[in-house]
Amino acid sequence: MGIKNVTVAGSGVLGYQIAFQTAFHGFKVIVYDINDEVLEKAKTKFNGLANSYKSDINASEEQINATLKNLNYSSNLAESVKDADLVIEAVPENPKIKISFYENLRAVAPEKTIFATNSSTLLPSQFADVTGRPEKFLALHFANQIWKRNTAEIMGHPKTDKGVYDEVVEFAKAIGMIPIELHKEQPAYVLNSLLVPLLDAATNLLVNDVADAQTIDKTWMVATGAPMGPFAILDMVGLTTVYDINKLEADSTKDPLKIKVVEYFKDNFIDKNKLGTSTGEGFYKYPNPEFEQKDFLK
Repeated sequence: MGIKNVTVAGSGVLGYQIAFQTAFHGFKVIVYDINDEVLEKAKTKFNGLANSYKSDINASEEQINATLKNLNYSSNLAESVKDADLVIEAVPENPKIKISFYENLRAVAPEKTIFATNSSTLLPSQFADVTGRPEKFLALHFANQIWKRNTAEIMGHPKTDKGVYDEVVEFAKAIGMIPIELHKEQPAYVLNSLLVPLLDAATNLLVNDVADAQTIDKTWMVATGAPMGPFAILDMVGLTTVYDINKLEADSTKDPLKIKVVEYFKDNFIDKNKLGTSTGEGFYKYPNPEFEQKDFLK
């Protein structure tokens, strides 16, 4: 496998997890983001992530120290990708932002560099040509809490080179992932094709005043034995991402219910900086959210 140096573009909810997981497995990682202030916040988040690795997968102090040494930071795109074998793009789920990023990236990345998008809803073929190297471009999608929920969905597009696809599959294995190989493009991949209908149904029940978030979560947890309900999952995904995805759909479809959902998230969460686990509050307060309490299911 030729991948040794990895750049992760974007240090948001998934970006910083991808960077840490990759560094944890011995790869040299550069975390790129738009300015040094954002990168300083990422460094703080890495400290919290280190504690999760210790408690959840019994990572040792030595492993954590080695991981942190493998992480470097840059707000200069050209500098951050000059040695990159692979760039994993984890910028906001907005086509205009992604197109702008790839236009800038193609101008400075070495010819050898593979580009991978972590987009959860958009297809690689939407951006393949703007990358300037469609044969070296594909989707590499991770689930939240990557160190525990270790799936990596790998999805090419019609122009993706088979050798590049196979190399990314091997990279996914090398960073502790279970590779989920898709044979064709599928909006929302496998995971979100299953998950999104659940989250949409829960959100519709809520905004239509059928039941509150806790009741909906409790119903799902009791009836299926799941460890958390849809609104706890939304907190984990990050409510900014949820808002962005719903707004894209509302803007394109003009669906009154989808518009109502967007307004609900904006008024109750986005405008109040209640963005989920990352800010300590979303549908639940963290740490020790209500759904983890013993009497929640009574």
